[in-house]
Amino acid sequence: MTTVERTQVFLLPDLGEGLSEAEIVEWRVAVGDVVTVDQSVVEVETAKAVVDVPCPYAGRVVTLHGAAGEVRPVGQPLITIAPLDGGDEPAGHATYREEERAGSGNVLIGYGTGHGGATRRRRRPRLTLAPEPADTARTDGAAATGGAAPTGAAPTGAAPTGGVAPTGVARPAGGGAAGDAPGHPARPTALVISPIVRRLARERGVDLNAVRGTGPGGVIRRADVEAALTVPAARLTAVPDAPVAPVPSGDDDVIVPLTGVRKVIADKLSRSRREIPEVTIWVDVDATGLLETRAAINAATPDAPVSILALLARICLSGLRRFPQLNARVDTEAQRIVQSAGVHLGIAAQTDRGLLVPVLRDAQRLTTAELAAELAATTAAARAGSLPPARLTGGTFTLNNYGVFGVDGSTPIINHPEAALLGVGRIVDKPWVVDGQLAVRKVTQLSLTFDHRVCDGGVAGGFLRHVADCVERPALLIAAV
Repeated sequence: MTTVERTQVFLLPDLGEGLSEAEIVEWRVAVGDVVTVDQSVVEVETAKAVVDVPCPYAGRVVTLHGAAGEVRPVGQPLITIAPLDGGDEPAGHATYREEERAGSGNVLIGYGTGHGGATRRRRRPRLTLAPEPADTARTDGAAATGGAAPTGAAPTGAAPTGGVAPTGVARPAGGGAAGDAPGHPARPTALVISPIVRRLARERGVDLNAVRGTGPGGVIRRADVEAALTVPAARLTAVPDAPVAPVPSGDDDVIVPLTGVRKVIADKLSRSRREIPEVTIWVDVDATGLLETRAAINAATPDAPVSILALLARICLSGLRRFPQLNARVDTEAQRIVQSAGVHLGIAAQTDRGLLVPVLRDAQRLTTAELAAELAATTAAARAGSLPPARLTGGTFTLNNYGVFGVDGSTPIINHPEAALLGVGRIVDKPWVVDGQLAVRKVTQLSLTFDHRVCDGGVAGGFLRHVADCVERPALLIAAV
């Protein structure tokens, strides 16, 4: 049997609920590399998260199906592996520099082959010292050969710090960076470990070769890229062929492709606006009592502090118990309204990848302290990009604290297919009448956007008034239990 006949083709697996495709962010391996079972071979971006995909086969990489920026359908070839002949593994293949984990931290949940012991660690990505133009050259080369990078296109030269550039990164003859003419001095090499840093630079149009790294050995960190954004625009170089990079067009226009999470957000919000006849109502409330209650709780339990958002979540759960019509969705195909048995509370979180709404399932079963802990952990994981896709779907009601942006009110779009969303503005000092006397109180605005198909104004107004009363007099929560 020939080697070609013995090759194994790994298909892009199902990455989550209803996901049919994924965009290749970065290959972790190149043609000719030797991989082990369950080694991460590619980082992909789905509609819900960035995921490292492990390969269930061991052997030598024969073909990479697709280049960075290309969208691959689930079930289509992703990588082709050929088995190794005896003694074929190169010396030192299993030895790598221990460095900070690069990437999103999203491991493919529920996927694996079951091979190997429980103590095996996933291999670290290699230290990446190749400049951004070299990555572009590799992408172009892969696309021209039907998804496979040129065999044997290993980088030349060694890094000053002893690390190595990833194998398979194509460079022009002579070891210079892509775009350098033969005989001309090579461009300075950008030291980058994290693919997140490279992607951020592409998205913001920052030339990594012009960025001074402040990490050990001159490694470029995320903070260095963000600092470069303060440099005048004339000093920044956009990368027009990057999949999500802003592309200069003319003197002033910037084109940002709708891909990945941003595309899904746009599609979902557009669908919500098309399908849901939404109405927004609002009320100003005195939140002084809520802040005093929080201070009292935290003084009694300093090791388990409770946030204002956690108290508002508890109040929302109380309101949904009284008005379950808002904890629902409209099934347009079956022409029916489905009221959920449990409250799967969505929390709007602003991240570097856009607005995400992670979900706390069966939030009604959690105590206030548990809500606070779950909210803190969930929002932190969402901003770090480490939530599995399943945690970003299935919500039944959303709480949105847009007050953190310094605004008082909003008319937000409902998170389809939910039926309602409560928004909370900033809490500020305002004049307020208390027992017939003018006083300075902590005031905020609450807004409720609801689907008019699931209820009328009486139900929506009753819910919002209950929430407002509990904010003003938190003791009502005890009476409502």
